[in-house]
Amino acid sequence: QVQLVESGGGLVQPGGSLRLSCAASGTSITSNTMGWYRQAPGKQRESVAHIVRGGNTHYVDSVKGRFTISTDNAKNTVYLQMNSLKPEDTAVYHCYAIMGTVYWGQGTQVTVSS
Repeated sequence: QVQLVESGGGLVQPGGSLRLSCAASGTSITSNTMGWYRQAPGKQRESVAHIVRGGNTHYVDSVKGRFTISTDNAKNTVYLQMNSLKPEDTAVYHCYAIMGTVYWGQGTQVTVSS
């Protein structure tokens, strides 16, 4: 059974940083496309970053240069380093894995506010 468990969210001031973690079990992160999407109230779900087998990364334009997706294969964990955070980054962030079907975690709340 595939499980994705996110952590690392919280309240941060504009300009601050957070690092989200996604611990995977039941699958190897190296076998799948892994990514992060976010869902803000009243807004469409948005995939902000993903990493494919081979290591190529992709980002939505609004986070390029500020967010970095990475992996620790030994820990079977995916990270999202978020710098220079803005109020518009406020959302619930979910980790996902694509392997024929899509799995996602329960999400972690990120709130950017002064």
